[in-house]
Formats: sequence, C-alpha cells, structure tokens
Amino acid sequence: MKITQKDVEYIAHLARLEVDETLVDKFAEQISNILQYIDKLKDADVSGAGLMAGAALQNNVFREDIVKKSPGPDVTLSNAPERHEDFYTVPRVVG
Repeated sequence: MKITQKDVEYIAHLARLEVDETLVDKFAEQISNILQYIDKLKDADVSGAGLMAGAALQNNVFREDIVKKSPGPDVTLSNAPERHEDFYTVPRVVG
C-alpha cells in the first residue's frame, strides 16, 4: 500500500500532531515500508505453529474480591483541598 503526502497529513490531523512539511515525504515512505512488511506477514505459513504460552493463556491471577464497608465521606474527603457536602470541589475547566 502506497501512502501519499495527503495520507500523512490526514493521519497527523487525526492524531492532533504537527508535522514539519520537510518530513512528510520521509514519513510517507516509512509508513509505506511498514505496511508492505505487514502485507508480507499475511503470506507467512503458520499452519504448523502451536499456541504460545503467555499472559493470554494464564488463569486469573488477581486477588479475590472482598466486600468491605466504605469508610464514608468524612474519611475519604479528609485530605481534599475543597469540598461541598460529600463531594470534591475542583476548578471549572469548561467555560
């Protein structure tokens, strides 16, 4: 798959990145090379390969959930710089 300058600019826009215009051609070539390599991997014969051992094949290793009584807002909000009743007060970020 051939990546164009326009593709690189569109990807950068989606990722909210600023791309130096002098590097757009280089990035297009590099992304094209990566995609060509991935296309080659699709043709690899893996019919004789077995499953690999890894995290996906392990049993759940998390601790058992234990229900505990909540300490309540007086304890959980005791270090809050500001609070209103049972809630944290934070600066407004959306106008």
